[in-house]
Amino acid sequence: MDRRRALADFLRSRRERVTPRDVGILPGPRRRTPGLRREEVAQLSGISVTWYTWLEQAREITVSHQVLQSLARVLLLSPAETRHLFALAEETPVREAPAVPTPGLQRLVDALDPHPAYLVTPTWDLVAWNRAEAGLLGDPAAWAPADRNLLRFTFLEPRARALLADWPDQAHALLEQYRASADRHAGDPRFGTLTRELRAASEEFRTWWDAHDVADFRPARRRFDHPRLGRLSFDYVKLHAADAPDLSLVVCLPADDETAGRLPDLSA
Repeated sequence: MDRRRALADFLRSRRERVTPRDVGILPGPRRRTPGLRREEVAQLSGISVTWYTWLEQAREITVSHQVLQSLARVLLLSPAETRHLFALAEETPVREAPAVPTPGLQRLVDALDPHPAYLVTPTWDLVAWNRAEAGLLGDPAAWAPADRNLLRFTFLEPRARALLADWPDQAHALLEQYRASADRHAGDPRFGTLTRELRAASEEFRTWWDAHDVADFRPARRRFDHPRLGRLSFDYVKLHAADAPDLSLVVCLPADDETAGRLPDLSA
C-alpha cells in the first residue's frame, strides 16, 4: 500500500505540473485545475479515465510497460523521473543494507586518502570514511551514531550551511536522490523514521519533499568553505560495490590545483 500511495502521489504531482499548452490543449476560461485533468491524461495516454483515477487513488492494479511509457510521455517526465515511475509501479524488491562494510571496502576507502571518500547506505547513513573525509566534514567518529547521516548533517547541523558554499544546491540535490530512494523503498521503516524527523525539523526539507522532485546521482562540482583551509572544490564520483550493492562509494576528486595542493593538510 505504501508503494501504491507513493506512485499515486508522484503521478498527481507530475500531472499538476504539466500545463494544457505543454501538450497542445487550449485551456478554457473557467479552468480551475492546476495542470492537466485526469481525463486529459487518460485520453492522451490511451487509457480509460476510471483506470487512471484508480492509479491516483492507490488502488491495487497491474500496470504494463506500454502504459507506463505512455504516462511518462504525456507527463513530460525526465529520464530519472521515468525510471522512478517504473520502479514504483513494478514492486522492486527492497534489500536490507548491511550495517558495516566488508573489510575490503573499508581498505579501499582508507586507500583513497588523501582524497575524501566514504560509504553510505540508501538512507545516506555513513558506515565508513577516511581521514580526508573526516578532515572535510568533521570526524563522524565523534558524532552520536544516530547522527552519522548526511541528510541529518546537511539539514540539521548549523555548521553545514557555512561549510557548504553552495548549500541550497547541495541540499536540494541530496534530497532529490533520497526522495527517489525512499519511494522505491516504500514501507521501509528506516526511511519513514528519517523522513518524519527531517520534515518536522527543517522547513526546507519539508518544502522540497512535498514537491516530489526526484533525481538520479549525477556528477557534480561541490564547493566548501573550510574553516582551516579556505575554499575547496571537489568533483564527486559515485560507485556501487558488487559484493555490497546497497552500499555506495562516494569519492571527492579535487577540481582545481589549489584544492589538490591542500589535500595533505585535509587528512593530517
